[in-house]
Amino acid sequence: MNPQTITSVPPYRRIATEEAWLPPEMAQMYLRAIQDKSIPDPGFQSLWGFFAGSQSERASTLFRRIQDIGDGRVREMDALGTDVQILSLTCPGVQPFDPATGTALAKSTNDQLAETIRRHPTRLDGLAAVAPQDPQAAAKELERAVTKLGLRGLIINSHINGEYLDDQKFWDILAAAEALNVPLYLHPNTPSPQMVEPFLSRGLDAAIYGFACETGLHALRMIVGGVFDRFPKLQVVLGHLGEALPYWLYRIDFMHAGIVRSDRCAGARPLQRKPSEVLRQNFHYTTSGMCWEPAVMYVHKLMGADRLMYAMDYPYQVVPEEVAAMDALPLSAEHKKMFFQTNAERVFGLRTDAG
Repeated sequence: MNPQTITSVPPYRRIATEEAWLPPEMAQMYLRAIQDKSIPDPGFQSLWGFFAGSQSERASTLFRRIQDIGDGRVREMDALGTDVQILSLTCPGVQPFDPATGTALAKSTNDQLAETIRRHPTRLDGLAAVAPQDPQAAAKELERAVTKLGLRGLIINSHINGEYLDDQKFWDILAAAEALNVPLYLHPNTPSPQMVEPFLSRGLDAAIYGFACETGLHALRMIVGGVFDRFPKLQVVLGHLGEALPYWLYRIDFMHAGIVRSDRCAGARPLQRKPSEVLRQNFHYTTSGMCWEPAVMYVHKLMGADRLMYAMDYPYQVVPEEVAAMDALPLSAEHKKMFFQTNAERVFGLRTDAG
């Protein structure tokens, strides 16, 4: 579907908060890794094998769009009615590479992103890439990216070669994010090799279902693992309306309390707050890929007007009708401006001028 020009000018800026990009040199590294299987992760091979092997118009268009963070992207933003995109490195980012390679790629990615933002300061902003496989280097790069480059937080594309951020070896990264007062966007990845096999045979490994299962699991591990007892001010952003976790609030609280009472699992200990309280106080939710009024309004009501932000999930979902549909949400003028603009400005520390 091609973008169609949006002519209406609403009384708010439409800030899209989960919009992907991929540096061309990293795109070529991914394609080489598909051919030589140097990244053997079956989820990676399935996801990026699509781009390597498909001759479809969708694949070629998506591959072109994801590498463009220049004038071509801005023109499509104009056509779609998006005022600002917050750019982040697409999955799996630098995470499949060895620590030294991943760290170097994160630095070059952040430098490129910052330079692009300087060329389009009112249209583009971005989140820092880090290589969590070297946690100390990742924390240092996050500090550089925020304090020197002006990036607005960090993106981690979920599991780190089958490991999760509840493992204390990664907590230097979380400490840095909390100290810098910037959010962590926990973005999906295909399920890790330990869990991906049942998804692959039915094509369920990526956005249709596997992403939500994997990323929801990661977020819940962080909560139950005590991350937010240790880092009570840390803010995490989840896309796709929370990877289904808002739907499970009651059951998560009920069952977690039972597991703790029965001492059934050494890894599930008492928490200072209920999981649902953490999900309401330490998480924000974006609508990426979920332009569906009933679900959007459910999360708005359950998690709070100050916790929900707009995202398109460009270029994976480019749906021109989506902007008009979100403009038409049955929200008050105040809540609609929060949804499209002011929540994002607050969470990501964005410029508040529209010029």
